[in-house]
Amino acid sequence: RRERQRFVDKNGRCNVQHGNLGGESSRYLSDLFTTLVDLKWRWNLLIFLLTYTVAWLVMASMWWGIAYLRGDLHQAHGDTYSPCVANVYNFPSAFLFFIETEATIGYGHRYITERCPEGIVLFLFQSLLGSVVDAFLIGCMFIKMSQPKKRAETLMFSRAAVISQRDAKLCLMFRVGNLRNSHMVSAQIRCKLIKSRQTPEGEFLPLDQCELDVGFGTGADQLFLVSPLTICHEINSESPFFCLSQRSLRSEQFEIVVILEGIVETTGMTCQARTSYTEDEVLWGHRFLPVMSLEDGFFRVDYSQFHATFEVPTPPYSVKE
Repeated sequence: RRERQRFVDKNGRCNVQHGNLGGESSRYLSDLFTTLVDLKWRWNLLIFLLTYTVAWLVMASMWWGIAYLRGDLHQAHGDTYSPCVANVYNFPSAFLFFIETEATIGYGHRYITERCPEGIVLFLFQSLLGSVVDAFLIGCMFIKMSQPKKRAETLMFSRAAVISQRDAKLCLMFRVGNLRNSHMVSAQIRCKLIKSRQTPEGEFLPLDQCELDVGFGTGADQLFLVSPLTICHEINSESPFFCLSQRSLRSEQFEIVVILEGIVETTGMTCQARTSYTEDEVLWGHRFLPVMSLEDGFFRVDYSQFHATFEVPTPPYSVKE
């Protein structure tokens, strides 16, 4: 069967785009810092370069304008003449003076004289503006570089989910794993069933979300993720899969969204990894191959078998049947 449109991709990206916002788009500007952090890297770097380039050119033009209005550009800087900025003769020299001041290089060849009150005011304005721009843009870049999104790429989910019996109960199961040696602190997993349905009043809900119990009452949703774990959802009378059988699975249309959250041990920041399983990726009567083995003094995880399953005898009937 042809792959249909997913609500959440296997890599965790949500296939939702917001359109026709109208006047609501101004809300992005009211939270400009978060908007810049959410942008892609290429736009962040472009804004970073353009902001500094434009600010430098504008401020250098203001220094050049002061020198031009005072006539410093047309007079020789002798011992008796006191210009606003010493040794500023043209725009390049004004630009170099601004860079030396902004970067606190202080070569000593160009400097503000005490007989230039407008230059002193501009110097104070430049210092305050430079501090604000540096704090905003550098803070934005730092937050973006320290985001734990890349950490989610080393959290693995099995390519398929399986339905088989465990402890004489029919269960929906999938596998999660952590590729890094650093742990996920307070790791918690949640599952959402996304399926279209119609209410008794006739209202059609195209993407209705329903919670799948993966051990909330028993604490099984709190994971100690040092080795691959198999997450289990027991199909009972409270489960939305109560009427699901092997035959009806072929005609169903649903998507199971899995959300794994935890704190990165090395940075202390919260990380979230997502994936989803459509009805085509749910295997009835399968079980995951073991990946753990005991070696000399340690446990070894064979990730080559992480996605592998094998068939097991499973009744083709639903729990209701």
